[in-house]
Amino acid sequence: MSENKLPFAERASIHWPSMFYGVNYQFWKVRMKIFIESIDRGIWNAIVNGPYIPVSVVNGISVAKPFDELTEVEKRVQYDCVAKNIITSALNLNEFFRVSQCSSAKEMWDILKVTHEGTTDVKRARKHMLIQEYELFRIQQGESIADMQKRFTPIVNHLIGLGKQLDKEELNIKIPKCLDRSWQPKVTAILESRDLTTITTTTLFRKLREHELEMTRLKEMESAEKKTRSLALKSKAAEVETSEDNTEEDSDTENLSLLTKKFQKFIKLKSRTKNQQSKRYNRKPDSNSNKLTCFGCGKQGHRKADCSNLANKEKTIEKKNYKAGKGRKAYIG
Repeated sequence: MSENKLPFAERASIHWPSMFYGVNYQFWKVRMKIFIESIDRGIWNAIVNGPYIPVSVVNGISVAKPFDELTEVEKRVQYDCVAKNIITSALNLNEFFRVSQCSSAKEMWDILKVTHEGTTDVKRARKHMLIQEYELFRIQQGESIADMQKRFTPIVNHLIGLGKQLDKEELNIKIPKCLDRSWQPKVTAILESRDLTTITTTTLFRKLREHELEMTRLKEMESAEKKTRSLALKSKAAEVETSEDNTEEDSDTENLSLLTKKFQKFIKLKSRTKNQQSKRYNRKPDSNSNKLTCFGCGKQGHRKADCSNLANKEKTIEKKNYKAGKGRKAYIG
């Protein structure tokens, strides 16, 4: 199995210790402590304080008692053997070879601790780095409260594991300060309604998540209302545009109908005029036309409107008048 897998990737059971592959030592250390104490606290005591070795005094010299001489109480010496078995069963090959030559469970545990947590100086430097990260911790833009809690909790746990004392009130004051301005009304309400020394950080995060869900619901409702309004406005605009188009179409239809009627009237009028002219020029001589008397020249056979003699007579008169007017002279007195 690869070295970068998480400790709980294999044998995640209450009956088996979590496997350690060289990463996430802090997680594995806590899991191992819980697992070992669930079996017997004496086993964990053997890991922390070293093995119990019963002795007997022989000739003024303290010597280890043989196992067959141990009482039931003294048989807790077995705790060290059980602890070594549990630790080695939870290590992969590389980590096993680090501790395979150790004589006690405490020695194994201390080697793993120094290897993966570092010496005192390394732990101190890591502690200062985590303190700085803790002090500069802020919620990221668009980050949910759940994601913020996932980033915040490991920092706190690592600091506590390195010996940093963080009480409940300090954590409860730090969390609201990590939020941006949009959370200010809720933070103010929490600070005014609750004593930060009495609630846990879990309760505080739960209150913030409840408010976050409510704000998300309100935003979704506002977004739906805006979308509905937008659709209504678009529909109304489409109706107005359709109505205008229909009005324009009706107007165009009326104009076209009126133009058609006028054109038809014009065609009828033109056709009627043409027929009248045709009748006038193609009219047959009337049998009674010879009885007609022209009132212009006094002759029979035509009307005054058709009299050529009258037309010639009028032209002659116009010529005489023109000549008479030309021969006159104008005198200025």
